[in-house]
Amino acid sequence: MKKNLKFIQGNEACVEGALYAGLDFFAGYPITPSTEIAEMLSIRLPQMGGKFLQMEDEIASMCAIIGASLTGHKVMTATSGPGFSLKQEALGYAIMTEIPCVIVNVQRGGPSTGNPTHVSQGDVNQSRWGTHGDHAIIVLTASNHPDVFAITVEAFNMAETYRTPVILLFDEVIGHMRERLVIPQKGEIPLVQRLKTEVKRDVDYHPYLPREDGRLPMSDFGGIHRYNVTGLFHDMWGFPTDNPQVVHGLLRHLVDKINNNVHQIARWKEYFLEDAATILISYGSSARSSLHLVKERRARGEQLGLIELQTLWPFPYGMIRQKCENARTIVVVEMNMGQITHEVKLAVHDPGKVFLANRIDGELITPDDIKKIIRLIQGKGV
Repeated sequence: MKKNLKFIQGNEACVEGALYAGLDFFAGYPITPSTEIAEMLSIRLPQMGGKFLQMEDEIASMCAIIGASLTGHKVMTATSGPGFSLKQEALGYAIMTEIPCVIVNVQRGGPSTGNPTHVSQGDVNQSRWGTHGDHAIIVLTASNHPDVFAITVEAFNMAETYRTPVILLFDEVIGHMRERLVIPQKGEIPLVQRLKTEVKRDVDYHPYLPREDGRLPMSDFGGIHRYNVTGLFHDMWGFPTDNPQVVHGLLRHLVDKINNNVHQIARWKEYFLEDAATILISYGSSARSSLHLVKERRARGEQLGLIELQTLWPFPYGMIRQKCENARTIVVVEMNMGQITHEVKLAVHDPGKVFLANRIDGELITPDDIKKIIRLIQGKGV
C-alpha cells in the first residue's frame, strides 16, 4: 500500500492530526508562531466540507468553537502567548458546561508580547491554572511530528470521552521545524465519536446527568431537545443553582472525571530507565535535546535515562514516583523557570535530588547546555 508521506512543519502535522480525528469546524485569529495552523486549515477544511472562520479576536474564536461544539461538531482553535491569555474566561465556561473542544497553544516567550518568534515553554502553569476557580484540565504535548499527529488525535478522543476542553501545548521549535511524517491510513487510529443521548423526549433528558461510567451523553443544541446551558453552577437540567449539595457535587464531578482517570489519560515515553542513575525528565523540543544527550552519553558508558512527558496535566505523580525510585539524580529539562520541576519535586520521595536544567532566553536548550548543568550538579565531568 502506498504511504501518505509528507515533509512538513509541526504546525501542519497538528492540522493533519485534527483532520484525521474528524475536525469540521475551526475558528481562530492569526498569531505567531501558531498562524500556519489557521492558514493551512483555511484551505484544507473547506475542501473537506468543514467550516473555517477567521474571527475578530481570540475571545471570539474560543466562543465560536464552543457554540459549534454544542451543535455537534468536532472543533479546534489555535493561538499563542497573549491570545491564549484572552481565551481563559471562555475556557472556564467550556469546563463548567462540559463542552468538548481542542485548544492549541504554540508557545512563545513572555510575559506580555515577549519574544513572538522565539521558543519558550513558559505556559505550562497557565494551561493548568489560567482560568479562575477550582477545575481540572487535560494538557498534552509532543516532541516530534509523528507524535504531534498522534497526540492531536488523542486530544480529540479525550475531549469527547471526558466531555471537556483539551489543550495541546506545543512550542515554537516543534511548530516550525520540518520533519518526515507518514499519515496513518483511515481506521488505523481509533476515533472516539460524540456520545449522543438516546432519550427521545425533552421531559426525560438531563443534559448534565452522568451515566454510571461517568460519561455524559449529549444532544445537539437546536435539535430535538430544549435545554439550558450556563456558566453558573447548575443542576442536572442545566438551570442555575446555589444549592450547596448540588454545587459540591458538580465541582467534584468536574475535577474527578479527569483526576480519577490519570491512569487512562497519562501518556509518556521512557528510554534506558532500567539502570539509570541519572534520569532526565523533559517534554516538547527540550526532550529532543535530552534524548540526544542520553544516547550520546550512554554510548560512553554513562547511566542516563529519560522520561519524556506527553501528558502535562493531570500530572502523572504516581508514574514519576515509581520510575524515579532508584535514581540518584533527577534533572528536569525545560525552557522556563522550573514549572514542571516543581511538580516532579512534589512527586518524588526525596525532592533534594531533583534539579533544573533550563534556558529562558528564547533559544533552544542544547545537549551541551544540559551536559554542562549535569556537570555542575555532579561536581565532575560527564
